Amino acid sequence: MDNAPETPKMTLASCYGHREMPVIGMGTAADPFDEATMKTAVLEAIKIGYRHFDTSPLYRSEKAVGEAIAEALRLALIGSRDELFITSKLWCCDAHSDLVMPALKNSLRTLQLEYLDLYLIHWPISFKPGRLMFPVPKDELLPMDFKSVWAAMEECQQLGLTKAIGVSNFSCKKLEHLLAFATIPPAVNQVEMSPLWQQKKLREFCKANDIVVTAYSPLGAKGTRWGSSLVMDNEVLNEIAKTRGKTVAQVCLRWAYEQGTSFAVKSYRKERLKENMNIFDWALLKDDHDKINQIPQQRLQPKEELVSANGPYKSLEELWDGEI
Repeated sequence: MDNAPETPKMTLASCYGHREMPVIGMGTAADPFDEATMKTAVLEAIKIGYRHFDTSPLYRSEKAVGEAIAEALRLALIGSRDELFITSKLWCCDAHSDLVMPALKNSLRTLQLEYLDLYLIHWPISFKPGRLMFPVPKDELLPMDFKSVWAAMEECQQLGLTKAIGVSNFSCKKLEHLLAFATIPPAVNQVEMSPLWQQKKLREFCKANDIVVTAYSPLGAKGTRWGSSLVMDNEVLNEIAKTRGKTVAQVCLRWAYEQGTSFAVKSYRKERLKENMNIFDWALLKDDHDKINQIPQQRLQPKEELVSANGPYKSLEELWDGEI
């Protein structure tokens, strides 16, 4: 195995067995997606020292991740599956109380695993059951029955199918609603976060409620249909990177780490995978933080991208932040 710095970990609250989550995870949402390429990349990441992998049925990457884990075990790159932290997600068409556990069990079969370390509700909305698709026709959107869906998530944790449960793309308002009735609070909220979309209010809320924030698209997801080059091309970030002798990606990931968050970042290239790991033995200066704090904020992934056609709702906001 390649030598790599020890990756810091974060303790998850409300987690079965006090599970710790590596700060850096490898994301597997690729556009375009190629299964063989993904399997090779995950295996390479394990060799380099990655131990946290983030997947979802929507990404179509669960099979490749599972095969890479099995191969890593055969090659003795890891001593046991317990050395890894695997996150998957509940897609919106399965966000119904009677479909949560079957969906999780299906992910486990595809991944060839007996348990997940973390299972997340992918978005705070439901679709009509049946079809795994993105974007979705607006007439297939449904308000989520948060109480029954979360109760099913809790049962999955209680049965040991997952060590922890959490959410993704939840606003402060949605989290507040969930916390009002949850028996097991969410351990994680995975959201878009980068120097261009810093999520300060949400991070403060999550910190106050012992919820770990995981940043997705911390580099802006350049090259994907949902991403943008705005982060990697940002003049302030490029100036800091040049001055510090680092890459823009390293500056962004170090910034996220210094905010107290974890993050999932994707690359197929061995050199980039290594670079993204090498952020734990140096620090940004106060002047760097001051400059980053002045960057104008803009969301890279609008909520409307979930929807592809007109339907009975005036807007996605009606389902997203409206009272259920």
